Amino acid sequence: MKLSSLLLFVLIVISACGPNHNQEGLDAYFEGSISTYNRKLTDVIVADIFTPPVASRIYAYANIAAYEGIRFQDDSKQSLGGQLNDLDNLSKPEANKAYYYPLTSLVAFTDVAKSLVFDLELIDNMQKELLSDVQEIGIDKKTYENSVSLGEKLGKEILARASKDGYLRRTALPRFSISDDPGRWKPTPPDYMEAIEPHWRTIKPFVLDSAGQFDPGLPTQFDSTESSKFYKEANEVYETVKNIDSAKLEVAKFWDCNPNISTTNGHVMYFQQQISPGGHWMHIAAQILDEQKAGVLESAETMSLLGVTIADAFISCWDQKYKSSLTRPETYINQYIDQDWQPILQTPAFPEHTSGHSVASSAAATVLTHLFGENYSFVDATEVPYGLPPRSFQSFWGAAEEAAISRLYGGIHYRPAIELGIQQGKAVGSYIIKKIKSDK
Repeated sequence: MKLSSLLLFVLIVISACGPNHNQEGLDAYFEGSISTYNRKLTDVIVADIFTPPVASRIYAYANIAAYEGIRFQDDSKQSLGGQLNDLDNLSKPEANKAYYYPLTSLVAFTDVAKSLVFDLELIDNMQKELLSDVQEIGIDKKTYENSVSLGEKLGKEILARASKDGYLRRTALPRFSISDDPGRWKPTPPDYMEAIEPHWRTIKPFVLDSAGQFDPGLPTQFDSTESSKFYKEANEVYETVKNIDSAKLEVAKFWDCNPNISTTNGHVMYFQQQISPGGHWMHIAAQILDEQKAGVLESAETMSLLGVTIADAFISCWDQKYKSSLTRPETYINQYIDQDWQPILQTPAFPEHTSGHSVASSAAATVLTHLFGENYSFVDATEVPYGLPPRSFQSFWGAAEEAAISRLYGGIHYRPAIELGIQQGKAVGSYIIKKIKSDK
């Protein structure tokens, strides 16, 4: 290269980067950013008291946006646009323009997230604070503007898909009807809330062909006679709770993940907010990514795949829940075995079959095992902020199986809902792994 050409090249690089473009400082600032975004998003989801299915949808869209913003950092990565149902080809960087893709990812994530939560001000303030930090660290003005603009475009395109997935339409559909059928779900103590999300199966799946694609089958035929199989399944729940030991009690409480538990003290009722089942698994993944010091791209890739898997797992689970509309153990046991019996965990306000924890956890474990290996041991500290000690697991499947059986220990699920739910979630996770490819 001639000296004049070399000087011209140097001038172009200096001009593109600008005097305040602190690449090293920016890269250091964005380390662990995807985990941070999801933890902050969880705080908003918990405060807004979103139901488990709705929470899973929020995580999915926000993390799709994060991935789409960062994927340009590696030419070998391809878009989820054209792979996910009804998500068309998304915007790309313009030629001859400079971008800083972690910033694009940040803007896309927060723009999508704040459009899906109630307390959008918290996400908006988070975005403003992060953008202010980026500018203070030092970034070329044009690079900043280009990166923010691309993030905003991606956010709008992903939200366009969200506006057409059936979420808004579902509220206009009929409420769940209560009947005198003894096998049909009825509201349970202490709140006797009406059924949560009876039309969630109408939400457009991200990857599955339909909500019923991996239907695990109906529960055991309802029967109130003592010699029946159904009675024995209910009696197993009754005896398990009645004779529970401290170890099983810890398991039940650790995996409770009921976003809104009500407690009555005299004439006063108050509510305790917790993380959702899907959120729990998103936090497990975030913790693993932090431990491995994963880069922004790998983290976004992991969280987007996990997010859409958990979201589709809930759509699949809710399809069967409202097909069978099966009565909960609490209702059955109080009617036919012991009128004074109470479960350890508060019974969630939706039908019993299949177990949402079992489906979501096994779907998540399938994806995380695919990404990190069969025997990845870890300590799960997700519940520490909610007053519970961490638990150790030898594998993701070990955690998923414990999450599933915790529903029997807690007194809120019969065994078939757990075992069939595990099969259902594994089928969902395996299908998504085969269908979605981030590498070209």
